[in-house]
Amino acid sequence: MNSVALETTLIIHGVPADTSRALAHELAAIVDQQGAHPVLVGVVNGKPTIGMNDEELDLLLAATDVPKANTANLGVHLHRGSHAATTVSTTMELAAAAGVRVFATGGLGGVHKGYAEHLDISADLMAFTRFPVAVVTSGVKSILDVGSTREALETLGVPVVGYKTDSFPAFYLPTSDASVDARFDDADELADYIRFELARTSRGIVVANPIPKEHALDADQWNSWLAEVTKAVAASGITGREWTPAILGEVHRISDGATLRANIELVKSNAALAGLLAARV
Repeated sequence: MNSVALETTLIIHGVPADTSRALAHELAAIVDQQGAHPVLVGVVNGKPTIGMNDEELDLLLAATDVPKANTANLGVHLHRGSHAATTVSTTMELAAAAGVRVFATGGLGGVHKGYAEHLDISADLMAFTRFPVAVVTSGVKSILDVGSTREALETLGVPVVGYKTDSFPAFYLPTSDASVDARFDDADELADYIRFELARTSRGIVVANPIPKEHALDADQWNSWLAEVTKAVAASGITGREWTPAILGEVHRISDGATLRANIELVKSNAALAGLLAARV
């Protein structure tokens, strides 16, 4: 049975701690229902673990501080024997090393707004040039520069294909001004393409799967929330790796949990599609 990778950053940092274990189980069950094998990816006591069990997950959930690992600092966490939650880039790296070819996530990191003044580009993008994994994602996080991120993926030669969409989605929003390289409406054809392309290039593939419309946010409301929290976080002086979680945390708060609920629903949708594809790849 082919596997689907699931990341630990979402489970450890992306949802309230009292819901983490239940969400991990729910995502695993969704993948399993589609005929694929779910594997939760993380670092436990310095050991890269592809297929964490409940005991290992509980170790991370009980730890006071679990850092996020990207491809730049993953080796440090392994060397020092620490726990770490895997982001998109490190989940891709560990999954590829284990022969897992499909990965379900929420949204990709990408190019931050204002990058001309302060360069801030996620390691997620470069990971696609190194690791042959098809990543099912609802596009790029809405707090980022969606158009520039899409351009960066094209510059890097990363194929971006849409499942039942012509538009590159923007996380909480099902569409953006950016497009995809090709649209696939049939899961069997998409799985055939993934198998062909991974073998052809040994690079990753972005499989864009928009948030289900019934769970999408209103664009005007989202833009209003984002403007408010961006101003507040900027005033606090938070920058670098802490900026994205600070923005997301604040927008979850002022939206009374609406963005968190949307996040969970889009991840569940992506897990279902990833399981469907993995069973066919």
